[in-house]
Amino acid sequence: MGSVRRTSVAGTWYPDNPARLVSQLDGYLERARIEDPDGRLRAIVAPHAGLMYSGPVAAYAYNVARRHQHSALVLIGPSHFVSFAGVSIWPDGQWETPLGPVAVHGELAAALRSETRQIVELPAAHGREHSLEMQMPFIAHVLPDVPIVPMVMGHQTRETAFALGAALAEAVAAHAPDALLVASSDLSHYEDATTAAALDHQVIEHVERLDPEGLMQAIEREPRHACGGGPMVAVLDAARRLGATHSRLLEYADSGDVSGDKSSVVGYMAAAIW
Repeated sequence: MGSVRRTSVAGTWYPDNPARLVSQLDGYLERARIEDPDGRLRAIVAPHAGLMYSGPVAAYAYNVARRHQHSALVLIGPSHFVSFAGVSIWPDGQWETPLGPVAVHGELAAALRSETRQIVELPAAHGREHSLEMQMPFIAHVLPDVPIVPMVMGHQTRETAFALGAALAEAVAAHAPDALLVASSDLSHYEDATTAAALDHQVIEHVERLDPEGLMQAIEREPRHACGGGPMVAVLDAARRLGATHSRLLEYADSGDVSGDKSSVVGYMAAAIW
């Protein structure tokens, strides 16, 4: 069976009771109806805050994803707690969720590992990390039979982001051409809503233009633009290499839309790339 990654924030950031979790997810998905992109879906961008805050936005991305067939889901998020160079991959086994385990696509993980020295195995980077775990409730609910390849990025350098983008494109094209890339990122943190929207609009513009270089330059100038800027750059780069020509913002919101406090917010976006 390989190694099992246990949940870290179930019961706090999202319900650990299956019935409650499904009810919450279905409520978000029902309200996040959106027109399907016309073409092969290559990637999505989804946020990773507590489910009550980011779930209403993430649901837009997963409503699109659930209407396509995928041979694997390749998840890339930032490392919030462990500082390291490169990208840590979870190579095999399964990830625990309140809705049942989700298998890791070991063959694709091994292929990715062989593409670049930037990809390493550092299990500790996954232990407390929520950036990928917050994708798992949606995945386990609407795409339960699709295996995953979980990766968290340490130092979000230009070298790491673009090396990962090239590796993703090569490995996916050769081993899982119908894989969906998932970039996990929140946007600006703890600005007032007006400032946050201005900062976040810069990120959104680069995503909608399918512009990984422009996004990389933006986060090099101002890292507070997005905690998962590097993962987004890698996914945009890989999607372009795999033939994507379109990108669309599906939804934007901030934490103040839920809390009512617009003086200090976190920005969230959902996007589809095809």
